[in-house]
Amino acid sequence: MKLKSKLALTGAATMAALFLGLNANAARMDMVDVSNNNGYMSTAEYTSMRNEFGVKAVTVKISEGSTYKDPYAASNIANVQAAGMYINGYHFARYATKAQAIAEADFAGRTAKAVGLPIGAVLATDVESQEANNQYKSTNDRNNAAFMQEIQKFGYRSDIYTSGSWANNKMTIKDKTGWIAAYPYVVSGKNWYSSNHAWQWSSTAKFRISSGGFDVSQLNSDYYTAGQKSKVKPTNKAAVKANNRKANKNIYKPADSAKWVKESKTYTLKTAVKLRTGASTSSNTITILPAGTTVNTDQAIIHGGYRWVRQPRFNGYGYLATGSASNTLEYVKSGATHTYYTVKSGDSWWTIAQRNGLNMATLASQNGKSIYTTIYPGQRLVVR
Repeated sequence: MKLKSKLALTGAATMAALFLGLNANAARMDMVDVSNNNGYMSTAEYTSMRNEFGVKAVTVKISEGSTYKDPYAASNIANVQAAGMYINGYHFARYATKAQAIAEADFAGRTAKAVGLPIGAVLATDVESQEANNQYKSTNDRNNAAFMQEIQKFGYRSDIYTSGSWANNKMTIKDKTGWIAAYPYVVSGKNWYSSNHAWQWSSTAKFRISSGGFDVSQLNSDYYTAGQKSKVKPTNKAAVKANNRKANKNIYKPADSAKWVKESKTYTLKTAVKLRTGASTSSNTITILPAGTTVNTDQAIIHGGYRWVRQPRFNGYGYLATGSASNTLEYVKSGATHTYYTVKSGDSWWTIAQRNGLNMATLASQNGKSIYTTIYPGQRLVVR
């Protein structure tokens, strides 16, 4: 989902593994957040998260800025509810002014209603963008307050998601509010941000029947479970315990474990971005690419908490972060990359399905849609 800083792995990992074997205070996998980056998620996947991993709540991406609507929001909401878990939503904030914050809240609220987010659910503002980074703390506080006040008009409860390094630095996060991301080496042994609603402790958690990595959080209050003690009960408590311990032990790996994957893609930058000599925030800056620049890339990687892409240049390569490790830009999963088809004039669900050896329902569902959803020329659909 988001912009978070990760520390480098140290020799403490060995001690951590030994410590975890005895420590009962492992961070819990109470809540998962998902977006278009995770692709289509079935009810079976959510049911597995509940019964085998102890997940109680899921928070799905609803929207971003003033125009983007997550294409999987409706199917995620329906499938989470079918799996019997609490459902919430979040909006990736791009606002820099109070007026923009109110406009984005109106857009997020209308979109949430349209995709079926139930009244009373949390609709959090995910504040980690460059726009917010450029503001004074007082400005971010004013903008966040305006967004959350406006969201309540739609019948939703509000909250702020941000990184630990931004909390009470870039913006104020009061006790008994907030969903904070921070990734320590030794996950167990301390309940981080216990005075806040939730602590997100990983963006790379693995689930048995789902591909890729997921953001997982420990809930420190009942805010994300409808303001009540969770009624969600796993069916396999032994599996929950084992899977939770495994997640705590194995969530962090050396940076060189990441793999580059092919990605021939063109980006148009929304904001100015630093082009670097390597895929790291500590690498030297080649130049600053201004907003509106078109960038052609050939490879992508998830590394150091960010999603990086490589730009071929006349004298080598340049590297830039497209966002956090699970940002709104398409996430390329190692070993699970998708094949896409671009809709042409005259295409229909039936013709595309036939061309790719699928039935219409399968094609539509893996794109978070139904066969009654209108498709348009230029739209990209997952076919593999």
